[in-house]
Amino acid sequence: MSQVSSEAVRTSGGPPRSWRVTAIAIVVLVVLAASYAINAADRQVFPVLLSSINKHYGFPLAAGGFLSTIFTLGIGIGGIPAGRLLDRLSRKTVMLIGIAIYSAFTILTPLAFGFADMAAYRTLSGVGESLQNAALFSAVGAYFYARRSLALGILNVSYGIGSALGPLIGARLFTASGSWALPLYVFGIAGFLFVLIILLTVNKAYTEAKDTGREQPGAGDDSSPLPGTLLNRTTVFLCLACAAGGLSLYSYLGLYPTFLQSHLGLSVNDSGLAASMFGIGSLVASIPSGYLGDRFGNRIIVQVSFLCAIVVAALMFMVATSTAEQTVLSFLEGAFGSGFVYVNLYAALQRSIHPSLVGRASGAFVTFFYLPSAVAGYLFAQLVSATGWAGAAVVQLMCFPLVGAILMIFVRIPERTVGTPRATRTATTS
Repeated sequence: MSQVSSEAVRTSGGPPRSWRVTAIAIVVLVVLAASYAINAADRQVFPVLLSSINKHYGFPLAAGGFLSTIFTLGIGIGGIPAGRLLDRLSRKTVMLIGIAIYSAFTILTPLAFGFADMAAYRTLSGVGESLQNAALFSAVGAYFYARRSLALGILNVSYGIGSALGPLIGARLFTASGSWALPLYVFGIAGFLFVLIILLTVNKAYTEAKDTGREQPGAGDDSSPLPGTLLNRTTVFLCLACAAGGLSLYSYLGLYPTFLQSHLGLSVNDSGLAASMFGIGSLVASIPSGYLGDRFGNRIIVQVSFLCAIVVAALMFMVATSTAEQTVLSFLEGAFGSGFVYVNLYAALQRSIHPSLVGRASGAFVTFFYLPSAVAGYLFAQLVSATGWAGAAVVQLMCFPLVGAILMIFVRIPERTVGTPRATRTATTS
């Protein structure tokens, strides 16, 4: 990509931004978003294959549920260090390291001898995903800070695409080859291809842009009224809401295909189709959720979405029995859980502290959203054994979102001025 001079990125009070710079920025966003789609597909393909993996290794349901979400332990562990690493290395470098790590351990997963080493590979793949996630969302949030929620929503569309394609492609590759290992090899190799693509095509002028924080008066300097630490009331409650959202969402993601196959009797392809609709819901909702978050505030969007997710979970695990009904509900789960809650919580956390700490805010989001998610599948499986699928859904897919909605009452996110123009960016070049 071409170099970007400081003159090319001007204040909104000066001449309009070069159309060429804007076009290249959009292309860069598309490339980065595509890499995130592979990340999402890599995450979502494992649960579709879980029944076959359990049968191959002789794992019980609880062990399989643990493996399906244990990668989030790696994401959570890597979140805070990723934020610190972003203070020392470029976002592009951290992003590339992350993609290479999760791709390598995805390829190693089918080579596991048993539960212990497979759990280690899945955990370490999550560490790589945390590095990519924190670097990617920091870069996009900083470059497009004036429309942060919308930009992160656009980025999350790629997650929806990957979440939709991952189960579909994984199920088709499995049924065509009879090998559950093949989909994991395919997505692991695709990750390495994106390492090469980003390395050769993405200029640091876009990934290393500085968030001047002009969403708030005076936020672009040391006199910013925004907190200069993560230890303040708003960020603490936001982090707790992230934990509630992660526990709920990954209970669904970890064992939903197993629920469809073992409890409702759906085929692998039908369960893959239903699971893929989560990604479609995320894809469709992400941009509107970002727009609405910028327009009406992130807090109210998160609260309403948590409450809607409760209704969806009740219908999904207590009422719906057909493939058609489940595909609609899975779509809605993706729309509210990933499209609305995830995007607006991420944007709210970045907005709640001083712009110089956007990398650490991203790392905190990753840790608090994903670390509790590591045990979501295991806890959900244990609850299924004790209370059945409906009882487990009440606890983890209904109570936790309710807690999240209540926590948001205590959040005070600084409101941006609607229509705030895009301000100066300081971009380093390479």
